[in-house]
Amino acid sequence: MTDGIVDAFQAAGLPIFGPTKSAAQLEGSKAFTKALLQKYDIPTADSVTVTNLNEAKQVLNTHAYPVVVKLDGLALGKGVSIYEHPETALAGIENIYEQDSQAPLVIEEFMQGPEFSIFSFVGKEQVVHAPIAQDHKRLLDGDRGPNTGGMGAYSPVRWIGEDVVQTAITSLVEPVLAAMRAEGTPFEGILYTGVMLTEAGPKVIEYNVRFGDPEAQVVLPQLTSDLYTNIMELLAGKPTNMTWQDTDVYLGVTLAAPGYPVNPEKGLPLPALPNDVQIDYAGVKQQTNQLVSNGGRVLTAVIHRPTMVTAQTDLYAALDQTHTDLVYRHDIGHQAVVAELAEE
Repeated sequence: MTDGIVDAFQAAGLPIFGPTKSAAQLEGSKAFTKALLQKYDIPTADSVTVTNLNEAKQVLNTHAYPVVVKLDGLALGKGVSIYEHPETALAGIENIYEQDSQAPLVIEEFMQGPEFSIFSFVGKEQVVHAPIAQDHKRLLDGDRGPNTGGMGAYSPVRWIGEDVVQTAITSLVEPVLAAMRAEGTPFEGILYTGVMLTEAGPKVIEYNVRFGDPEAQVVLPQLTSDLYTNIMELLAGKPTNMTWQDTDVYLGVTLAAPGYPVNPEKGLPLPALPNDVQIDYAGVKQQTNQLVSNGGRVLTAVIHRPTMVTAQTDLYAALDQTHTDLVYRHDIGHQAVVAELAEE
């Protein structure tokens, strides 16, 4: 989309649900998005955009720590680094500028608080929001290790109140859509809003212009209406009724190859899982008569149960019995488990 596929479809008179190249800058350029949020006073982390090593050093030498450094463009979910100390931050940016001496970087304050994701289906006349999800970005249990594209997710996030979700929609989603219209680049398609619930209220972490992975794997199965019909009605500017299940929690655990996210091992066999576990494949390939790993994140295993406690118990029992060489976190959904147990 950042290359203009939506523009090409529209020029050919073909239906497509997504943002134009200009509107896709919401994900394609963090510097663009930060400038937009600042212009329209949409809550987010304070930040500075730099374009060379000297500028970056000046900012980092006086910045509070921890500090967040983001590559400006698309980076497959791995363009964000969090540094605890100036020495490691300086080493990190020096490595970046050795490869590109004029790379735009966004340096921003480190925010704290629980995170959640909002998926919005943005049509010509209507915006529909899916149940929220919570992603787990860090590689290791306890939210430790490097950032990844996502090691698991669950939805809905019952312990985050509907009032908080509505506040995030009215302060973070609706204003950015209005800002894009005001800038002459109206947005249509899937808008993913990454939200952090800080002490000062919800703030934007990032926007994506597509479904998130692995959040989509736990959100989309909850849809009980017809996705094609819903999207065609949104494209046509007609009212649509998207309906979602409201009885179960969907839990997804991502299995990755050893060495991910730096140098993932390839050619590993995939585990056999029970029939009630939905498998969404990613970095795999066919080798003779079986699928094997062929990338970093290999698959996401999804289960749904009435509670997170039972979902987590059943899914991890199934995964642990496989004795697979693939790696996965053992605590996806831990905040939901704590919330459920506190209610007993």
